[in-house]
Amino acid sequence: QVQVVESGGGLVQAGGSLRLSCDATRSRFSVLAMKWYRQAPGQEREWIASVASNGSGDEAASVKGRFTISKEKRQNIAYLTMNTLKPEDTAVYYCNVRTPWGDTWGQGTQVTVSS
Repeated sequence: QVQVVESGGGLVQAGGSLRLSCDATRSRFSVLAMKWYRQAPGQEREWIASVASNGSGDEAASVKGRFTISKEKRQNIAYLTMNTLKPEDTAVYYCNVRTPWGDTWGQGTQVTVSS
């Protein structure tokens, strides 16, 4: 079984920064990858970034240069560092953890960027 817990969301002014955390340390299975998605009201869920178990990461073109994904070396904790936030980044951010037995989603954390 996999438990996924996100944290770090909140309200921030445009231009500000936030760091989201995704904790899957209680996973009983090996974690292959950890991913961040976001979903704004009325829109589809959008992939933002991924990090593999070896720490290799990638971000979507829409956020590259502003958002960075990283991972603790020896723990299943991933971070999404978000800089220069814009109002259009407002969304619920979800963490997805992939194991050999499938994907598990967290409950999401709200990020609101005010103009």
